[in-house]
Amino acid sequence: MEGTKGYIHSFESFGSVDGPGVRYIVFLSGCPLRCKFCHNPDTWNMTAGQTYSASEVLEKALRCKSYWDKDGGITVSGGEPLLQMDFVTELFTLAKAKGVNTCIDTSGATFSSEGEAFEKFRKLMEVTDLLLVDIKHIDEEEHVKLTGRTGKNIREMFAYLDSINKPIWIRHVLVPGITDNDKYLEQTRDFIRTLHNVYRVEILPYHSLGKMKYDQLGIDYVLKDTESPTKERVENARTILECSKYRRWESELDGATDCGKDTPVSEYACGRNCC
Repeated sequence: MEGTKGYIHSFESFGSVDGPGVRYIVFLSGCPLRCKFCHNPDTWNMTAGQTYSASEVLEKALRCKSYWDKDGGITVSGGEPLLQMDFVTELFTLAKAKGVNTCIDTSGATFSSEGEAFEKFRKLMEVTDLLLVDIKHIDEEEHVKLTGRTGKNIREMFAYLDSINKPIWIRHVLVPGITDNDKYLEQTRDFIRTLHNVYRVEILPYHSLGKMKYDQLGIDYVLKDTESPTKERVENARTILECSKYRRWESELDGATDCGKDTPVSEYACGRNCC
């Protein structure tokens, strides 16, 4: 019996920015958000991806295990992984049986705090070691403008993860004229301060490297005239969000390595190098 099939956009064998250590990254297809700064519109359509079983994916990942040492593992990214929770749960259950560290890179856009969806999420968290979670925009009205969807359920997900003390790394994309605003940054900081499970906070400078994909797909890229933030504004955001304060990952997470090294985010707005 092959088990649940997952729709997969692509793989990356030696990821260095999607969790601690060297990661095998599985990019799933499908995403309900339409973030203006998204540079992977080719991941929006779930069924455009190739299908694999969880055991097939794990087999591919384990070929790289010798490079992980004690620090690395598997990260499932997207698209939006929570659209395919059954598949990710099966993959992570198999991975944990092999002693593999598991991580999800998610926007939280599909999170529900009730019903079958919540039970599936709760079960998934039992085999998940770490989540990389986005704060797209702290202001609800601006969140809808930026992503096309509400952020209320995402904040509910943050609260639940805090209640179960599940380790998270928070990422925030700095977009001039949208999120690069001291008032919003201070509100984001105040929200983060309410959480007790934050191991790391990262500022990801906006870039337009994905514009070519929009052109190829015939989609209008609405931020085509937006410049990347200056180094000064990036440092300002890091200061306001107190990024240097959140360093628990260095000593508490399996996979903590170079305690003086930050994720190289100067080029990649999502923290990935897949575009």
